[in-house]
Parts: sequence; C-alpha cells; structure tokens
Amino acid sequence: MTLFVGAGTVLNVLTVLLGGTIGLLLGSRLPERVRLVAMDALGLGTLSIAVLSILDVADPALSEAVGPGAALVVIGSALLGGIIGALLRVESRLEQLGHVLRRVLLRGRTEPAGDPEPAEADAGSRTARGDSRFVEGFVTASLVFCVGPLTVLGSINDGLGRGIDELAVKSLLDGVAAAAFASALGSGVLLSALSVAVVQGTLTVVGFLLGDLLDAAQVAALSATGGLVLLGVGLRLLRLRDVPVGDLLPALVVAPVLVAAVGAFVT
Repeated sequence: MTLFVGAGTVLNVLTVLLGGTIGLLLGSRLPERVRLVAMDALGLGTLSIAVLSILDVADPALSEAVGPGAALVVIGSALLGGIIGALLRVESRLEQLGHVLRRVLLRGRTEPAGDPEPAEADAGSRTARGDSRFVEGFVTASLVFCVGPLTVLGSINDGLGRGIDELAVKSLLDGVAAAAFASALGSGVLLSALSVAVVQGTLTVVGFLLGDLLDAAQVAALSATGGLVLLGVGLRLLRLRDVPVGDLLPALVVAPVLVAAVGAFVT
C-alpha cells in the first residue's frame, strides 16, 4: 500500500499524543524496565531498517552512474560527511542549541510576580510552578522529538517517497518517551506534537522538492548513506556505543554531490 507524503509525520504526531496521554494517566507508575525493554526492541528494529537502507548500494541506477565503486561512494560519503560534521561540531552544536532554547523559553517562569498577601502568594506560587512545569514539558519534549538524525533522515525520505520506516521507528521511540515525559512533566508534553508537525512537515517538504532535483542514483546513495547513520542510532539505542550521529548528518549532503562528481569522472 502506498502511503501519502507526510504520513510519517502524521503517525509521529499521533504517537506523541497517545504516549503523552498514557503518561498522564499512569503518572509515575510506568516501570523503568518497560522503558528499557522497549528501547532494546526499537534498537534492534532500527538496525534492521539500517541494513535494508544500506542495501540500496546495489541499486542498478547507482551502479550505472558510478561503476563498480558504489560501495566506496557510500563509505566515502559517510567518511567525508563525518569529518565535516566533526570539524563543524554538529553534534555538540545541536546539544548547545537545545540548552539555549530551553533556557530562553523557560526564562522567568519560576517565580510569581509582585509581592502579594500570603494566601495570594501561595496561589501565585502554585500557578507559577504549574506554568513553569507546563512550559518545561513542552520545551523538553519538543527538543528531544525534533533535534536528531531520525527527524532529518526520516522526514527527507518520506518527502522523497521512499517510505516512512525511519519515522515509524522514531514514532515508537517518541511515544514511549512522551509517556515518560508526561508522567513527570505533565500536559505540556502533549503540545510538543505541534513542534513535531511543524519541524518534520517542513523537512518533508524539503525532501519532496529534492525529489525533483536528484536523480535515481543520487537518491539511492543518499538512502544507503542514511542507512549507515541509522546504524549509529541503533548502536546508541542498544547502549553499545555512543556514536556521534549528529556529526554524520552532513554525509546526507555529501552523498548526492559525490555521486555527481564520480559519475562525471567515470563518464
């Protein structure tokens, strides 16, 4: 069955809302062992999807464009992209961006204004704490759900019409995380579904537009290179190695460019 472009983002929004609602209903009763088992299962699933994506290295269009060195093009894309990402410190900058946004959006939300009477002070303090908790839930969940390689890779692949496998895994991850966040931070987590819709929707449109600019060989190289990035995500979910997958994101830009350069040389 062919899904419409953007189906991955719709699924992700629904899982965030569902997970957040379950978290609100369960409160703090969600066992830690359930979350760990879910992460392991999703880590294994991510590795399997990564392998399937990497198999695009055997795509006939890619082989025709670059000759027998298709695998080297994909590996080279990951290598060059990783070096560029490490030099630009993409991973750490993404983390810094999250911290900055969190400080900016939560600034001034912890203390009630003015100097009210004691009874009013208690009510005002409770209101301020409630507001701060709501905003913190929204900000924290939004950053976790919207800043990461699965967000970029999954949304672009969705826009390219190559399926929603990555976003399906991300949706399950976000659903579990939303339940945990909502149980601790409250209903503000549900509003993060709006952030998911805006960010991933925008990236999906970018992927859709790229589909008109990239040929089949470049799309195959992008997909195979993205599979290597997904391997890093899977290893992190399984807590085997903390691969800096953010630094590998530039490889998604390098792959189509490298295919064009090698193709021009081969022909």
